[in-house]
Amino acid sequence: MAGEDREAALVAQLIARDERALRVLYDRYANNLLTVILRVVRDKALAQDVLQEGLLKVWLSIASYDASRGRLFTWMVRVCCNQAIDAVRSPRHRFNSATQSLDITGVQRAQAATSFNPEHIGLRELLLHLKPRQREVIDLLYFGGCTQVEAAEQLGIPLATVKTRARAALLVLTRFSN
Repeated sequence: MAGEDREAALVAQLIARDERALRVLYDRYANNLLTVILRVVRDKALAQDVLQEGLLKVWLSIASYDASRGRLFTWMVRVCCNQAIDAVRSPRHRFNSATQSLDITGVQRAQAATSFNPEHIGLRELLLHLKPRQREVIDLLYFGGCTQVEAAEQLGIPLATVKTRARAALLVLTRFSN
């Protein structure tokens, strides 16, 4: 059978939804289509995905193929290239290409700190800017692990006073930390 006749027979089988024809189509054209797609997407895994999607599109839209306008392979190249361009333009692809794998960037894992130490961030130095009464409230609340009620009991002052001093201290600390 001549090349054009084989192609016409393949197209007729595809239009008839013969799944064996899809296998023949894949075996005959997949490697060449993959090469073309790779030139567009420049990523082998993505190219293989695009090839599968492109061949599915060929299968679903084979009725729109017109042999008088060109060969089957040329039409499939156009379908697959359009699929590849869509893939490259997709926001997901742009995000994935803009980020690098942690393996590539050489990121190394560091041991997490076993305990929090306020001296690491200079919190003790910041407390020097507080009034002594504010500092004693902050010491009990943040370093002593007391609740506001417990701090009020230990200091022998009303709960509202503890809340007021804590809020004033936080405002002062906010100004100095910026």
